[in-house]
Amino acid sequence: MALTKNERRIRIKSRIRKVVSGTEARPRLSVFRSNKEIYAQIVDDVTGKTIAAASSRDKDIVTAKGNKSEVATLVGKAVGEKALKAGVETISFDRGGYLYHGRVKSLADGAREAGLKF
Repeated sequence: MALTKNERRIRIKSRIRKVVSGTEARPRLSVFRSNKEIYAQIVDDVTGKTIAAASSRDKDIVTAKGNKSEVATLVGKAVGEKALKAGVETISFDRGGYLYHGRVKSLADGAREAGLKF
């Protein structure tokens, strides 16, 4: 029986998570994409703490007009600015099993524009 899209994504995600891990010096930028929204958080996997988070549901981003890719760029910038305030400059990117194009790529580009290095 064929895998559903979500089952396939979860398999890919587990393969990625075997390799990509966040430390205190280099936390992980995790992305979750739903049909309407996009969420990003910077996680230190050693302590299990979220350092910074942003989503398309945040008050300042909800009011912004544009398509989903443009909103994803704003989310990337927001999480990047919050991370820099928390003292994080370099991260490892966890695309969460999604292909690196479209909204996921826009979010990554927005985080780079904010000053994160990965």
